[in-house]
Amino acid sequence: MLPKPSIFRAPTILYRLNPQAYIPDAFSFGPLHHDKPNLKPAEKIKARYLRGLISRLPSPDRDTKLRELVRSIDPVERKARQCYAGQIDYTPDEFIQILVIDGCFIIELLRKNAYHELREEDDPIFTMSCMLQFLNHDLILLENQVPWMVLERLFCMTMEDVDQCSLMQLAMEFFANIFSSTRSSTSPAVDRAILQDIEHILDLLRKLLISSVGGDEERELGWRPMPSASNLAEAGIKFRTRKESHSILDIDFKNGVLEIPLLLIEETTETIFRNLISFEQCYLNCKARFTSYAVLLDNLINTTKDVNILCDNHIIANWLNPEDAVQFFSKLYYNSYVKEYYYKRVCRDVNKYCQRRLPRWRAVLVRNYFNNPWMKILTILEAKTRSGFSFAIYLVIV
Repeated sequence: MLPKPSIFRAPTILYRLNPQAYIPDAFSFGPLHHDKPNLKPAEKIKARYLRGLISRLPSPDRDTKLRELVRSIDPVERKARQCYAGQIDYTPDEFIQILVIDGCFIIELLRKNAYHELREEDDPIFTMSCMLQFLNHDLILLENQVPWMVLERLFCMTMEDVDQCSLMQLAMEFFANIFSSTRSSTSPAVDRAILQDIEHILDLLRKLLISSVGGDEERELGWRPMPSASNLAEAGIKFRTRKESHSILDIDFKNGVLEIPLLLIEETTETIFRNLISFEQCYLNCKARFTSYAVLLDNLINTTKDVNILCDNHIIANWLNPEDAVQFFSKLYYNSYVKEYYYKRVCRDVNKYCQRRLPRWRAVLVRNYFNNPWMKILTILEAKTRSGFSFAIYLVIV
């Protein structure tokens, strides 16, 4: 049975919002951006990594080992081709060559990232910080993926004594702090069942996010948006970093406190957000978990005041200026279709809390009066007792 396509060109309605979020900076992976003139210089680096990988393997000669790698991909060539939506204009031999060179480069990169002893002094990737920045962008593009089954085959064919981690663990290590400014000291409690059928690196990152967070059982389309962060603060809602979570998607609301894991916003954040959303929009029967997250953030952030509130409460670490952050979130899921919203319960509970008079009144009272040095407040509690007595509240401004 041939696989359903999992690697797509970004939909036009999403691509035109920010083309740079879908285009490789320096490295092409797979056939969709192969032979682009501006990406040709990186082919020399790929060839160098391939030679280095093969040179460490026990084999009579380099050419023999390379032929073995090609033969290992030949049985799955047709299956790998079906992973790409649309026609691939390369012969089987050309297509296999692309997969082997690109796949071996990715594997060598992940190994060198984890095992520093494999790096050479003049390594073009790890001695130039811009190269790692390019790769953090290029490896997560929807159009720039290599099927995971190809990477797995090549990884197994090139196993070394140094290998102590699986391919998945190496990839997790490379992208360990993609959403957070601090690297977690413990491995996330991932659901192994979810990670059994990985399509490619972008799919792995998405599954790592959703495997560590429970699902919201109420996923109907009809939901009421959550107020902005500043409006929630006026209603008495507190914000707190959800420190124990392993996923940025793990958001909860209890007892007037909205807990949200820290999100690091930097240069590559928009790229990963847009490509994850595009993948969810294109992949058959893919749940809109990450798109729902983008919707919730858009609800929370409407003005620079909202950004500052979330920054002050360590919900987001913002490397952009507040105005750019507002624009970023306001257009993030534009033109995306959300069939099932995964934060309906959180939104419902927050909205119910905001509708109660006491929390809203208390927050406004504290803001407008108790923090104002020009006002004195005489407060007499108002409450009807069983004996019929009542008290009143007077605000006396002097």
